[in-house]
Amino acid sequence: MADHRVTLTTPWVDQWVPDFIGTLMFVRRADEVLLIHKKTGHGAGRINAPGGKLERGEGVVAGACRETLEEVGLTVTQARVAAELRFVELNGPQWLGFALLANHYAGEEVETREARPFWCPIAEIPYTDMWADDVLWLPALLRSTHTQPMVGNFLFDQGCLLEHRFDECESVWSQL
Repeated sequence: MADHRVTLTTPWVDQWVPDFIGTLMFVRRADEVLLIHKKTGHGAGRINAPGGKLERGEGVVAGACRETLEEVGLTVTQARVAAELRFVELNGPQWLGFALLANHYAGEEVETREARPFWCPIAEIPYTDMWADDVLWLPALLRSTHTQPMVGNFLFDQGCLLEHRFDECESVWSQL
């Protein structure tokens, strides 16, 4: 992952370097979004969107599309980065996440070893079964028509959300 190293400023750490860079792909279909019951890995047991870590040399959009194909069998096209999410953890790994939106895809969703996909009405997203921060940014992301990604900073201590802030700054996604 050496080619994905980035140093950012967050409200709590001036020289913040994420240990991992990951993606989430939110595929929309009318008033529904594709979510998954995560079965393995980071976030197992939670509801989320298809996604995962970038591979060496892989761009954000390409990585999100690859992970979506691997986890749920959909080939996504015309995806756009809609959010950059900086997860500052006081006692654990640091994550830089990118959430993407897509309305165009091919194929049928399938359950895999990693995920059980389901289409969920946007008005019924089960936030209580998701990460604590999702309710803070996902509604805005799903309504988003902006061309620039929103940037969110989230401070955690052993998985417990302590603070959050949204910044008016440029996302670094295109630099990776």
